[in-house]
Amino acid sequence: MIIEINKDIETYQESVVMGLTAKQLIYSVASVVAGGGLILVLYPYVGLTVAAYIAVPVVAPIALGGFYSYNGMNFYEYMKRKIYFAFGNRAYTYVSTEGKETNKKEKKGGNKNGVTQ
Repeated sequence: MIIEINKDIETYQESVVMGLTAKQLIYSVASVVAGGGLILVLYPYVGLTVAAYIAVPVVAPIALGGFYSYNGMNFYEYMKRKIYFAFGNRAYTYVSTEGKETNKKEKKGGNKNGVTQ
């Protein structure tokens, strides 16, 4: 008797509908509803093409939330970290221990390690 088992058991995903997981299905429906609703609202005012161009930046993050994964993080966790590292980090400053002041102290009577007594 031969039983087929997925080789990489950690990445196995249970499909709900059409090969999509439950998370992917929910985010797909949410993005279609948001995009379709936005296009229907904007169509009478700006036309179909412009309404579609306006809807794409709204729909893309919603859809990426369900499908995108990088190093075990979903899209929102990844973007949160990316924004933090781009704007939240503070710069490190370097202070030399071998500057003019240190050399002057060593010449005046410090020992080899630069420690004065």
